[in-house]
Amino acid sequence: MQTLTQHLTSQAVNDSLSQLILTLADTSKAISHAVRHGALAGVLGATEQENVQGETQKKLDIITNDMLKDALKADGTVRGLASEEEDHVVEVSKGGQYLVCFDPLDGSSNIDINSLVGTIFSVLPAPAGELTETSFLQSGRAQLAAGYVLYGPSTMLALTTGQGVQLFTLHPETNEFLLTDAAMSISPDTAEFAINMSNQRFWEAPMQTYIADLLLGKIGPREKSFNMRWIAAMVGDVHRVLSRGGIFTYPTDNKDAKKPYKLRLMYEANPMAFLVEQAGGKASTGYETILDIIPTQIHQRVAVILGSSNEVDACLSYHGLDYSEEPNLD
Repeated sequence: MQTLTQHLTSQAVNDSLSQLILTLADTSKAISHAVRHGALAGVLGATEQENVQGETQKKLDIITNDMLKDALKADGTVRGLASEEEDHVVEVSKGGQYLVCFDPLDGSSNIDINSLVGTIFSVLPAPAGELTETSFLQSGRAQLAAGYVLYGPSTMLALTTGQGVQLFTLHPETNEFLLTDAAMSISPDTAEFAINMSNQRFWEAPMQTYIADLLLGKIGPREKSFNMRWIAAMVGDVHRVLSRGGIFTYPTDNKDAKKPYKLRLMYEANPMAFLVEQAGGKASTGYETILDIIPTQIHQRVAVILGSSNEVDACLSYHGLDYSEEPNLD
């Protein structure tokens, strides 16, 4: 089995980007160690602090964010970073070539019940000039690399540098990421969907109708039985989609008129959409392709529909032919 270092060399990834990816991978090993120790290390539970999204931060949210910040500051290739746990962009090194956006611990609501969590990251080129929030506002098509690390029974790294998606597994004895799937591929058809059904009454009519038809199974218009899965951590649900197909969606809803969308574009939707497209799937908001969106702010939220290409198309067909229209939440 190839190590991550050997794989990056075989794909002719340039030295500086390889160094950055290895820094992210090495930091994820330390995060995995912290997550595994859980209550033994006193890292479970919430703090009294809130992040910029108004969400109460878990202890591990802050710990993992600081671990990644410190590692990226020491790396030398990073110009700046943006994180779910940082109010503003952080300047790292004036000579850095890259910008890194990350969610240090996706699914942190799962921490205290010992369920799946993970780290999501996106690497963008750093433009010349002064570092500002505008420096980060690039479409997902500009990403040079993206991936996630899943902290589960095994610690796994899914990675793309635009040459397909590779899956690595952390060897518990050697502490090396070893290549265990050289070409992850999402089947175009599926009989599995992931959605938070507790929000059903708040969805737009097209999504309500789509999910209702899935639930009708063989007696409904789809004439097919579907299973529902929901992990409550995007990283876990997307890993399942990459591993065996499916559709994952966190759609537009009107539960809070000020927050019609849940997932963050820069460090959740974009990196996952990059991975999904590289594995042969599709990723949309229901109205536009996620990777084509030009961000307006680093903490921008979007609706997400991603996974098996034919099933994403089926879902989008319920939204009509003009996907460019803004959703009507009235």
